[in-house]
Amino acid sequence: MARWLKEGIDPEVKLQSDRKVRETVESILGDIDQRGDEAVREYSSKFDGWSPESYRLTREEIDACYEECSEQMIDDIRFAQEQVRNFAQIQRDSMKDVEVETLPGVTLGHKNIPMNSVGCYVPGGKYPLIASAHMSVVTAKVAGVKRIVATAPPYEGKPHPAIVVAMDMAGADEIYTLGGVQGVGAMALGTETIAPVDFIVGPGNAFVAEAKRQLFGKVGIDLFAGPTETMIIADETVDGELCAADLLGQAEHGPNSPAVLVTNSEKLARDTMEAVKTQLTWLPTADIAGVAWEEYGQVIVCDSYEEMLKVADEIASEHVQVMTKDPQYFLDNMTNYGALFLGPETNVSYGDKVIGTNHTLPTMKAGRYTGGLWVGKFLKTHTYQWVTEEASVHVGEYCSRLCSYEGFAGHKEQADIRVRRYGQKPAAE
Repeated sequence: MARWLKEGIDPEVKLQSDRKVRETVESILGDIDQRGDEAVREYSSKFDGWSPESYRLTREEIDACYEECSEQMIDDIRFAQEQVRNFAQIQRDSMKDVEVETLPGVTLGHKNIPMNSVGCYVPGGKYPLIASAHMSVVTAKVAGVKRIVATAPPYEGKPHPAIVVAMDMAGADEIYTLGGVQGVGAMALGTETIAPVDFIVGPGNAFVAEAKRQLFGKVGIDLFAGPTETMIIADETVDGELCAADLLGQAEHGPNSPAVLVTNSEKLARDTMEAVKTQLTWLPTADIAGVAWEEYGQVIVCDSYEEMLKVADEIASEHVQVMTKDPQYFLDNMTNYGALFLGPETNVSYGDKVIGTNHTLPTMKAGRYTGGLWVGKFLKTHTYQWVTEEASVHVGEYCSRLCSYEGFAGHKEQADIRVRRYGQKPAAE
């Protein structure tokens, strides 16, 4: 029987959209829809203290950002993007167009078609999330999206140089310095100076997440995202210091980021809790990570691998780090998660920043029904069909009867007219 040595606040209770957030976002989006650029400028000035002549960066402004970045930083960004691009291309190559004759004279197929335009939001308020530019822009580029718009909020009163460089190196066609609801709203709804896009991707705070939720339907979105979540599944083969580092490394995302340890070793559980206390005395982001651990951290002791698996699948965490003597067991059997990190040699930070898998992942139990952002999210799979005259008669007779069972007279006639026309033709000599 699983035992909780530490329980956190129920995230499903705490993460319900606040009425004030919903109302604020609804008001801002409605205003942007009505007043366009004028409204965007007002909100950018109000929330970010940012009102340049143009929010879109010129080539000269982008080049100036390169000058502010060291060669090491640019090389590191290039390396990370190469890894993301390589894995995205491998994923793209796995997706095939198909065309097959399913019956004599009936040819069915599908094509994977890239979206025409995508808006990529890169958070940059509390932390400048440079990596989010790789995950969204690079992946959209590999998918073949024709127009990629990227935006991030100003950081310390100006465009963040490394974010801009990452967006540009990734292949963004338009780069803006706009944050929050006004940035997402401008891309989705369009203004006098910003043409609307078809799809919005990228993480963000509660207001950005709510904006995406409200815009869904008018545009597509990648995920309904909540605060970062992490889970460690571990046994006696690792130590509390390592588990604590990996828990706090994700808890620092925000004060409401759940961090969960699931283990079959009570000693490891207690060692980890002590190690967390120690590391919080020197971790520079302890003011955030400490609150997240105190309010949302959980430590769960199970009796077996099977019980650990059951608990983990029920929680369906965004990130699941497996540090046991048999990680393969969890790879083979887990069904609900965002991404798996197998063995103590790897960790969530590798996935977040550089290794190549995408870091935009399902939260709030969404791993039960969707995976994360990947090249396939930017592609639409569209079907088509070809039918010969002979096959039209054959299929049409079945279709006619099936339509009559449902009372669809118009549908039935669509089939019948073809049966009459093509069925009366003399057979070819």
